[in-house]
Amino acid sequence: MTAVEVRHLRRTYTRRKKEPRTALDDLNLVVETGEVHGLLGPNGAGKTTLCKILSTVLLPTSGTARVDGFDVVEQTDEVRRAVGIVFGGERGLYTRLTARQNLLYWSALYRQPTKVGRKRVEELLERLGLQERADEPVETFSRGMKQRLHLARGLVGTPRVLILDEPTVGMDPVAARDFRALVVELRGEGHSILLTTHDMAEAEELCDRVSLMDGGRLIATEDPKTIGSWLSRFERVRAEGVSPELAARLRDLPGVAAVESRGDQIVVEVEEAGATGEALRLLVEAGVTSLATTRPTLEEVYLQAIGDRGLGVR
Repeated sequence: MTAVEVRHLRRTYTRRKKEPRTALDDLNLVVETGEVHGLLGPNGAGKTTLCKILSTVLLPTSGTARVDGFDVVEQTDEVRRAVGIVFGGERGLYTRLTARQNLLYWSALYRQPTKVGRKRVEELLERLGLQERADEPVETFSRGMKQRLHLARGLVGTPRVLILDEPTVGMDPVAARDFRALVVELRGEGHSILLTTHDMAEAEELCDRVSLMDGGRLIATEDPKTIGSWLSRFERVRAEGVSPELAARLRDLPGVAAVESRGDQIVVEVEEAGATGEALRLLVEAGVTSLATTRPTLEEVYLQAIGDRGLGVR
């Protein structure tokens, strides 16, 4: 039995006096039991809509979705018992209540017996490092602490499937690192996890497989290292003090897509593996010392590597 199975899923939003908007378009996706599966895609790709359908917050327009073997439309109670969802940001917490009160409330919603619920809440407060401030209002917590409380809330019902919707958004690097370590622990305990993210490093570190989404459709499912290699193909080089003649030589290099002037800098856009090294060699040999290389954002890779073709992939 798979953790998540989506077949020909479609979700269309109808809007007054406007054309309907399709958020999910004939989407097919499988998350294996015990797997951490990443969803990558630009804003508007349909990731959050999919998470809401899998957690029974939204109904699909057509198609089917099953979580832990249960249909999200026909077996909503079973799905809600099987799944825990963790959103990024402030959503889903009652900030005037304490951490303990939040978790006890969610335990009651899962209809856990009082004694069982209290024991589970104490376990989660201890495990997630919230015990010392468990009786303080959540509004006094840092973003990292709130996100740990989000995870505790998602775990309070002992779910078999976890949906993490951009869980580290807005976190500082230390808090994000700690949160990722917790995800690794949960995978080791056998939880199946669906993770949406914009962060390629996060996907590479945590995921067994990664699916790319665009325009509500699945573009590809790959090993995260494969997608990481796509990003490295499209590196860019920034340099200062480059003469027009040197810029022209850079344009002629194989694998260089463009050379643009931006203020007192030039930016060399690379579209093939290995071209970055050649561009750097040429710049260093010409005596240029102010240099930097950067990776593009995921959205930019979509535009360069996939672009409009992504909408045609089946």
